[in-house]
Amino acid sequence: MMNFTQVPYFTLAAYVDSGLFKYVCFMIIMFLYVVIVFSNVLLIVVICVNRSLHEPMYLFLCSLFVNELFGSTGLFPFLLVQILSDIHTVSPPLCFLQIFSLYTYCSIEFTNLAVMSYDRYLAICYPLQYKTLMTQKKIAILIALTWLYPFIAITVLLSLSVPLQLCGNVINKVYCDNYYVVNLACYDTTVNNIYGLTYTTSLICAVVLIFYSYVRILRVCFSGCKQTRQKAVSTCTPHLASLLNFSSGACFEIIQSRFNMNGVPNILRIFLSLYFFMCPPLFNPLMYGLNLSKIRRLVARAHLGQRPK
Repeated sequence: MMNFTQVPYFTLAAYVDSGLFKYVCFMIIMFLYVVIVFSNVLLIVVICVNRSLHEPMYLFLCSLFVNELFGSTGLFPFLLVQILSDIHTVSPPLCFLQIFSLYTYCSIEFTNLAVMSYDRYLAICYPLQYKTLMTQKKIAILIALTWLYPFIAITVLLSLSVPLQLCGNVINKVYCDNYYVVNLACYDTTVNNIYGLTYTTSLICAVVLIFYSYVRILRVCFSGCKQTRQKAVSTCTPHLASLLNFSSGACFEIIQSRFNMNGVPNILRIFLSLYFFMCPPLFNPLMYGLNLSKIRRLVARAHLGQRPK
């Protein structure tokens, strides 16, 4: 049994020897990463360069797309290296850096979706007061809090995990995960567990607030005219779809971490782990690019090389 303050490396035990198939996996992952980078960068550029999109909803979307790039970069390059490697090990500093980037990405995703639901709530439930309620200063504060709170919270989380004395170095996943690292500790981790539970509860509260906002929005929609309902549906459908997609991935990940999954095929467990980080960055640009007419028109013009009017 290992018994020292820090292990020299972590072993990622979820990888299997797939022979030549690993090159196929490498090409698929590389293709997905390129698509994610291209689609998210395209929408960020379209929003930034077109003044007609400098509205609260699109600025919050821009923040969401930046986060998709941040999270993807924390996973995909690491994953590509590990797929081609014969020895699946990672140094502790790199492992904790990946934990920081992935956990921060997940937290920002939830807070960003919460802010977007609040924005839609004000726009649909208080249309006449919307411009006075959602000022440029308020937009800047909300975006800053969307990023600042997760960065601080995950920094505190890692400050509790890094000093742990570990009695093992095997992580049964394809990437580094704080929960699995804490489980390797030689002594009581009550403080880590309490903080982790508290932070998870704060994210659950954000999800509850999101659903509450959309319940209020739906009540207004059904009591309003047909035009109001159509406008609400066209703007809220992508938000709800993004929330459900990301929440489903989060549920899969929590179930995997907390329950014995030995009866589940290894390939399915790997897919469920990667779904959490792969699908939202692919899904969100597609949803917003196709469903929001303003963005769809400007993307089409950019693709055709035309200047937007």
